[in-house]
Amino acid sequence: MRSRVESRESRVRARWLSSQLSTLNSQLKSDAAVAEKTKSGQLGLFGAEEPVSRRRGPDAADRLAREYEIASRIAERLPRNVFFGTSTWSFPDWEGIVYSRRRTTAQLAREGLLEYARHPLLTTVGIDRSFYAPIPREDLERYAAQLPAGFPCCAKAPQAVTSAVIAGPGREGARRGNPEYLEPRRFLEEIVAPFLDVFADHAGPVILQFPPSPSGQRLAPGTFAGRLGRFLAALPTTLRYAVELRDPALLTPDYRDALTENGVAHVYNYSGTMPMPAVQAEIIPTDAAPFAVIRLLMPPGNRYEERREALAPFNRLSEPDEEMRREVAALALAAASKNRPVYILVNNKAEGCSPLTIRALAEILAGES
Repeated sequence: MRSRVESRESRVRARWLSSQLSTLNSQLKSDAAVAEKTKSGQLGLFGAEEPVSRRRGPDAADRLAREYEIASRIAERLPRNVFFGTSTWSFPDWEGIVYSRRRTTAQLAREGLLEYARHPLLTTVGIDRSFYAPIPREDLERYAAQLPAGFPCCAKAPQAVTSAVIAGPGREGARRGNPEYLEPRRFLEEIVAPFLDVFADHAGPVILQFPPSPSGQRLAPGTFAGRLGRFLAALPTTLRYAVELRDPALLTPDYRDALTENGVAHVYNYSGTMPMPAVQAEIIPTDAAPFAVIRLLMPPGNRYEERREALAPFNRLSEPDEEMRREVAALALAAASKNRPVYILVNNKAEGCSPLTIRALAEILAGES
């Protein structure tokens, strides 16, 4: 089942890419016309009246056309089984990079996938919101209506399943053990059922992100690997799964075995708490699973809020990391050369602008593939 889905995604991507250049001009003209007619008072993400920002770059559509032209030339030389995407898509700062005009965060969250998916290098996307709360089925249906057939999305599993502790009631509630930790029921209800029902054509790997646990609630690495293995074994194989760790102590051979036995991928992440992706690959090689997932969050040793404040606005590469790019390109090529689909998701906090980081990575891959 998984191999058929992965092959279908590669074929869809190839067909989609070949059609992009022929439709680009008409799409940009249409967007420009919409921008001229748009007035304040459009519905926001939750149905409230929300004014449209009138601030826009003077040549946003022209800049985007140049960006598409560059990206299309790179995309034509990429391995067909490599999928690039951003952690989410609702950033107004990407005007002229992904979007042809300025829109609010709420408007992009609701409607931005339609234009996002036109970008020649953006062939997957992360859906982070499912980590915090269930996604209503009508929202999944709206996303599907904006995406090309077969466009894969990488959603996060609910934190209620992957966090060992939860906050107690009240603002100052003490943190306590989570009874739903690594229990399948909620995961099956919030992710598996709705995705298979209304979003199956766009279901890429589901990411189970495990945040660090306080010392008093932390499982021993062997105990964690055993519970994880039992959890993964209870999941249906109609979806694909990838596990992302934020505690390097859990990156053990037992953990690797739990993934391998269930056909689940490890997420090679570039984050504030984990070793570099190449170090992770020494324990879990890229051929340990039938596909690979790489997530670029921020350099090791950084904190999320501080990094966000330092790099905003997210419309330029503020801190390029050549070492990270080389490592990621090597990992992606190693997996792609063994006919494994590779999903690379990039956060703005990696270098300052995830679509531009993607373009830089794609240039390396296109030159070496």
